[in-house]
Formats: sequence, structure tokens, C-alpha cells
Amino acid sequence: MSAPDARVCNSVSRAELERRWAAARSVMRDAGLDALLMQNSNDWLGGYVRWFTGAPANNAYPRSIVFPAGGLMSTVGQGPFGGVTELDGSDALAPGVGRQLFTPSYVSAAYTAGYDAELALSEIRRLGCRSVGLVSPASMYYGFGTRIAADLAAAGVRLADATEPIDALKAIKSEEERGLIRRTAAMQDAVLAKLREWLRPGLTESEVAAYAQYLGQQLGSEQGIFIGSAAPQGQAAMFRPRWQQGRELRAGDTLTLLIENNGAGGFFTELSRPIVLGKASHEQQDLWAALLDAQRFTLDLLRPAAPCRDIFGAYNAYLRQKKMPEERRLHCHGQGYDMVERPLVRQDETMAIAAGMCIVVHPGVKTARQFMTIVDNYLIGADGPGECLHRSPKAIIELG
Repeated sequence: MSAPDARVCNSVSRAELERRWAAARSVMRDAGLDALLMQNSNDWLGGYVRWFTGAPANNAYPRSIVFPAGGLMSTVGQGPFGGVTELDGSDALAPGVGRQLFTPSYVSAAYTAGYDAELALSEIRRLGCRSVGLVSPASMYYGFGTRIAADLAAAGVRLADATEPIDALKAIKSEEERGLIRRTAAMQDAVLAKLREWLRPGLTESEVAAYAQYLGQQLGSEQGIFIGSAAPQGQAAMFRPRWQQGRELRAGDTLTLLIENNGAGGFFTELSRPIVLGKASHEQQDLWAALLDAQRFTLDLLRPAAPCRDIFGAYNAYLRQKKMPEERRLHCHGQGYDMVERPLVRQDETMAIAAGMCIVVHPGVKTARQFMTIVDNYLIGADGPGECLHRSPKAIIELG
């Protein structure tokens, strides 16, 4: 629980941040890097800046970080032309930051594309960096990344991609992080429990999603996504975004809702159970039993050192044996500051499972008549997954 006068909703300890900084600097020493440079613009798949600074990027506004091999970080973000704030690294809202630089850039105004890069480059020059590692260049806006690459090349500064070793650090959760993740999962259990008491025919899908979001924020969540829909039995109730959630719930409907919001420390987990406004059909019960088996099969494969591509191959072989549709997207992956983070359990992933990872397992099946999934998070221990972090019963919720 935060102190009454605390400003940060979901903070991590200074000791945790310093652990991350030390680990990142060890990577930098091994790679001969003077600084890391990253940019994120959202808090759903933009967890790098939060991992380094404890603060998220939001609202498509870019937030850039120059993380030196020694000393305090510099940040670049939304604000007035020429804005600079000097700090000593102890500010609770900017721990480890020595300089904050500001510029009013907007991706909707294309001519501002280079503004953030100019400020980041000025810090790289001020620090005298001769080698810079980019962290997740895929997360950077095009105008930022191209300007950085061109200017550093012209200045003879070595540019490297440091994403892989940073991803490996991010994927393994510390004791503090694991505790925060458990609290996030418990918050989502509470949301689902309160939601099921409130659900009734006559509500729109959007009202259901809005109420779930409200419940989460009342319990400390900052934000997240609540995708889903309702449909009569015999039709697929798919994951749908808010703009497609205009249908009114009716007696007998099946409701699919994904609760994927962040919580303690800013960490994401996700939870989903099928909800029937009546009694589940035999067809639904049969599919649910098959999904429970598929989740258990996957969990049995999540052992430390197991290559993700091998797990994925075994899972699809299992689905073929059971005459279920093969997985062609993603049914199992890491989670933390990103809704989806590495490792991805599929054929293109190079990582292996390791103790300390937070893994979500969500097998799903779509047919012409129904869509169903089960979604739960697990922490990987020395011998594989521990107990399910979500305590919501693994059963179809029947209302009425």
C-alpha cells in the first residue's frame, strides 16, 4: 500500500531499480558500449523505459532514455521548446535521472519527427559516447531511429543492437518483481469476482468492459485492455475492441472478456474465463475440457532450458493428435511490463524457458459455432511452473 502522500501509484523500490541498472551495465561492459538508447511511446508494448526508469510512456508521446555506462540517465519527453531540468538522481518521479530534456513533438505533425532525436544526440555528444547500443529499435518512431543512425554514423560513433541481452534481463523476474506480479493477478481475480456479481442481460458489451476497467482502477490498476463480446450460443463470441462492443447482452448469451490490465509495480498479467448468461451447452463443456487439457499439456513442457520452438512444435503435434486447429499465432508467452514480451512460445523464438520467468498460457479455439479460451499466468521455478497465479476457478462461469 502506498503512503498517503505518495505520488507514484505503482512504484518499485530503489533497490530494484539499482539491481536492473547494475545488470544492464554489466551487459554494456561486455559489449563495449558507452550508452544505451531507447524510445517507447505506449505502456502496452513499451516496457523498456519503465524497466529502466520506473515510469511509463503513454498516449503515443515518445519517451526516450540515454542510459550511460556510468552516472545518471537523461530523458527526452513531451514539453516546451528548450525545456531542461537538472536533477541529482534522487527525485521520486525520476529516479536515476540527471537531466530531463523536453520538446513539443507530435507524430501527427511530421515535420517534428527529428526533434526528440536532436535532444538525444546532444546528450550522447555531451557524454562523449563512442559506442551506443539501441534497445528495441523496433519500438522507436521511424523519424527518431533514422536520424539517430545517420548522425551517429556521420560522427563515427559505433552503433549496435543491444536488445537481445536486455530482453534476457527483463524476462527473468526478481523476487520483488515476482511479488508484484502475484498482486496483479490477485487484483484481476477480484475484478472477475465482482464483475460476475454485476453482470445481467440488458447491459452492452461496452458497459461490461468499462465496469471491469473501473474495478481494476479502483484496485490500483493504471490502465489496460478489456476486449471481448457476447453472442448467442451457436455463434462465436470473439475478442473485440471497444469500438465493436455495442451489442446488448441477452439471456442465454456467451460472453468472452479478457482482463489484461496492469497492477502492482506496473506489471501486466491477464485473465479470462468463459461466461454464460444461463447454462453452458454440452458442446461448450466439451471444448472447455479440451482447452484445460491443452493448457496442462503446455505447462508440462515449460521446463527451464526447454527451447520455445520445441515446445511450440510439440504443442501443435498435440493439437493435431486431438484433431484441434493448430496454433498459428501465439498461445503462450512472457509477460511483465509488456502485455506480450519475450519469450514467445513459437517457432521463431530463440530464447529458452528459464526459472524466474512470468509466462501466460492461453490456448484458444475458434470454430464456426464458438470461440473459447482459458487465460492464466504462471511463474517458472527450478522444476517448471509453480501454482497458477490466478485463483479464479478453472470453470465456465454460469449465471442463471
